[in-house]
Amino acid sequence: MDLMQNITSLCKRRGFVFASSEIYGGFSAVYDMGPYGVELANNIKNAWWKAMVQEREDIVGLDSAIFMHPKIWEASGHVGGFSDPLTECKKCHSRLRVDHLLEDVNIFADEKMTEKEINELFDTHKSKIKCPNCAKSDWTKVKKFNLLVKANLGNFTEDWNKDPVYLRGETCQGIYVNYLNVLNSSRAQIPFGIAQIGKAFRNEITARQFIFRTREFEQMEMQYFCSPDQEMQEYEKLRQARWQYYLNLGIAEKNLKWHKHENLVFYAKQAYDIEYNFPFGFKELEGIHARSDYDLTQHSKFSGVALDYTDLKTKEKYIPHIIESSVGVGRTMLAVLTEAYKEEKAEGGETRIVLKFPAKLAPIKAAIFPLLANKPELVEKAKAIFNELKKDFMVEFDDSGNIGKRYRRQDEIGTPLCVTIDFDTLTDDTVTLRDRDTMKQERVKTIDLKNVLQEKLK
Repeated sequence: MDLMQNITSLCKRRGFVFASSEIYGGFSAVYDMGPYGVELANNIKNAWWKAMVQEREDIVGLDSAIFMHPKIWEASGHVGGFSDPLTECKKCHSRLRVDHLLEDVNIFADEKMTEKEINELFDTHKSKIKCPNCAKSDWTKVKKFNLLVKANLGNFTEDWNKDPVYLRGETCQGIYVNYLNVLNSSRAQIPFGIAQIGKAFRNEITARQFIFRTREFEQMEMQYFCSPDQEMQEYEKLRQARWQYYLNLGIAEKNLKWHKHENLVFYAKQAYDIEYNFPFGFKELEGIHARSDYDLTQHSKFSGVALDYTDLKTKEKYIPHIIESSVGVGRTMLAVLTEAYKEEKAEGGETRIVLKFPAKLAPIKAAIFPLLANKPELVEKAKAIFNELKKDFMVEFDDSGNIGKRYRRQDEIGTPLCVTIDFDTLTDDTVTLRDRDTMKQERVKTIDLKNVLQEKLK
């Protein structure tokens, strides 16, 4: 099995990620977070929020609604231009993204291509492109397919196409339309940023690569509002900060690289992606873009509300320019899983699978074991230690199977430390503390256990 299959299998087996609606056969490109997956995702979001909001005085948080006024999506260009090129296999009727099919034969389509241009490119190469489902090569004409997901919220007629509303296709629009509210209700002054974590929805034609590309996903975005002459200076500062963030998250620098966008949209000044070396190669992890004043200008035009800013010192009046950082929780989670996944030779020649998460990301910080589950006095003591530690740490009590199996199980979910209560504990009040990465063990006094865990989990 390759690395991607190993990670996918582990995520199902150990309760990180489940296919949505699995007992009904699943629901394509939608996933549920299991008990350990939700802890990992929350730790990722907490790390992002700490770096983006808690540690910065110039960025505040927001949680905007998933449903927004439909005119917002007209102003942003999503109703008219938020689309992917679609073709259908005439033999098996699979619907696929043309840019992905071309990419598989090393032909790269520009996302700004018109429907005519993408058809001409596809016509040139489609004879050598095989359907991944039936291996035939008989395709329909390419059509642009809008990715917004329509809903009938507030529409009590049977015609969904009349005055449609949408599930948001991205979270940043909620930030743009709340820019003035934040400015007027806080002490914020330009330059300042607004950060948000939230769900977005896209009707992807061919979502693939596990949790890398899904139809329902969670974004972590920050939009930074600045004056026109500050934009590129702040942009470079943001790029440096975001690169360092991933190093601090435990990602090896060799697995990261910059990708510069050569064909920018008309309003953009600069655009870079941070790419990560996923099991399927280097792909976008985070986008960092300098967007000029396009977003606020559009919303001012469509809403009729002035969104300009007057500098308190210079009295200069302008529409703020925006730089953004945008990354998916799912993509970060897949990168962290890829980085952490290791297969090592253990004692006896067996292969040990271990997730070497940084302690701050590990779903469970420590596992508490009674050495023998059939000895009430050990179970009682282990439960007492567990109940005390759970006030300060996300810990787990485990008395299922022999001690070796419990160690292996905790290795596979990435638990940094295991605490074993044995008969010596009852006499000298010490426990065995086992390190996930080195597998070394040491005796620690129960009274010191909390402080030792805090030190080792830093």
